[in-house]
Amino acid sequence: MKPRVLALCGGVGGAKLALGLTHVVPAEALAILVNTGDDFEHLGLHISPDVDTVTYTLGGISNAAQGWGIEGESWAFMDQLRRLGGEDWFQLGDRDLALHVERTRRLRAGESLTAVTADVSARLGVAARILPMSDDPIRTEVDTDEGLLPFQRYFVGRRAEPAMRAIHYRGAETAIPNETAMAALSDPALEAVILCPSNPWLSIAPLLAMPDLRAALAATTAPVVAVAPIVAGQAIKGPTAKLMREMGLAVSADTVAHYYHGLIDGYMLDTADAELGETIEAQGIAVNIGPTVMTDLPSRITLAERAIRFAGTLPNSRDAPCPGH
Repeated sequence: MKPRVLALCGGVGGAKLALGLTHVVPAEALAILVNTGDDFEHLGLHISPDVDTVTYTLGGISNAAQGWGIEGESWAFMDQLRRLGGEDWFQLGDRDLALHVERTRRLRAGESLTAVTADVSARLGVAARILPMSDDPIRTEVDTDEGLLPFQRYFVGRRAEPAMRAIHYRGAETAIPNETAMAALSDPALEAVILCPSNPWLSIAPLLAMPDLRAALAATTAPVVAVAPIVAGQAIKGPTAKLMREMGLAVSADTVAHYYHGLIDGYMLDTADAELGETIEAQGIAVNIGPTVMTDLPSRITLAERAIRFAGTLPNSRDAPCPGH
């Protein structure tokens, strides 16, 4: 069955809403397109942090407290690696390590990242389709006051401390987007596209940096809804607010809505930002106001239900001129 709902997401924040969607949308009708700009090679292994976070979350084995990794993880490998003087800035738990070893083996044997992800997710009990955004390498790099840093070096190794000057998505211009996602976006039967509340510039932008995917999203006849990753001037997770300030942007939910202009029909604002609704609607974007902070499974399901219902009320309005543009 072709996907009727397509979600675009990155890691922890996106995985939360993706989990909610699995309780609302039949598994065979849901596809989740995941950022791979964070992927990198470490200790000779192919690491796919966002894909793994989504997989572990939907498989019911993620570490609930930190949002990534596996619940009940052990760290004997890292302890021994540290003793041997190996690079220990990126934590690989013992059970998590098994996935990286197996994925690397299969990729080197010629399998695609999409095929490996589909098999791994099925083995971990995930019914919905988890789709890497491309089988071609796309690597997010952050230009900082310490020089050009691969994303994981910036985010994990340096804890996002260096000042950011620009973000690059190396390889995106020529990468071929996931074929299932592309087919869904051109399918008249597609009912909704949901942009999860992931970091727009680190998790969603790498997907949009692929010209064919961006064009397909802009052209889809399905309503496209984004969930604000900013609430009351604060980022829910990660360095979103810091990056926005360093880019000279106001840390506000309406800034993100403006960034997505031309791609979305609807925007979900938290109740705390209700006063921004009129400004966003003036851009030609419909607004839905309600709680968007996901603290537990019921709140994730509730937000997913609202997103699907909201999408169902929207016509495709992206061809309409935006007031003031």
